[in-house]
Amino acid sequence: MNQNPKDWKTYDQFAYGIDTNRLPATDALAGSSHKVAFDDGHKLELAFGKEDVKWSDGKDSATDKAEVIEVAPNTYFVEVVFAGRSKEAETLILNVETRRALSIYSIVRELKDSDGEPQVAQIFRPGIIEGGVVSGQAPAESRDLIGLRAHFTYSPNHVYEHTYLSSQRYAWQCLVGVQRGHGDVDLTTTYKFDENHYIFTFREFKIAVASTFFYNFNDMRSTGKFLGITGDGRIQNSPAGAFIRKASMTYYLPGQEPV
Repeated sequence: MNQNPKDWKTYDQFAYGIDTNRLPATDALAGSSHKVAFDDGHKLELAFGKEDVKWSDGKDSATDKAEVIEVAPNTYFVEVVFAGRSKEAETLILNVETRRALSIYSIVRELKDSDGEPQVAQIFRPGIIEGGVVSGQAPAESRDLIGLRAHFTYSPNHVYEHTYLSSQRYAWQCLVGVQRGHGDVDLTTTYKFDENHYIFTFREFKIAVASTFFYNFNDMRSTGKFLGITGDGRIQNSPAGAFIRKASMTYYLPGQEPV
């Protein structure tokens, strides 16, 4: 039985226009090829065109639509939309200078397979781009955002407040938009990619949607996507982007820190 409030908005209702403040795409990687080796042994070969990428993981291969955005110097947010896997999408964060990489693979599961968890799951794979000297810090899960309260302006009609509660959960509420007055606490995973650069992800309980965002706190910009099920049952992969404003920070006494 649906336990959502009677006026709870569907994924497609709140997502419309949420890409207004998104950074523009770039063709900076067009014509380049990269081999990525992930820590779990997974391999991925990429050959970029202007709006697509030919990929191979050793078992499968295809040429699929890809959006590339430079979210920081030499750092790219790559969204791969699989024509043959409508319920799956892969987000790659690639720094072609330090040769660090992170894959966030989102999967819309059958409801019966979620077993009390959010229906959209995510798999995280840190790795490196082969063929050169690797430098900088390795992408790793981070607690740095805990205690931060920040406002995200995606468009004049989309303003949200985030409060990062722990390493596993965050709270959100809508300040401006069709969800105004709505809020919830959802599951999160945060990776630190570089200094002041984070990948923040969340998986919602009330609706089948998960999101992946790259936070650049130097430029105070957020770039990301939502993957989920619309009100009429379609799978939709929606781009998003926002200006960030830090509102406050909570500091915890030793021994009283959140998990």
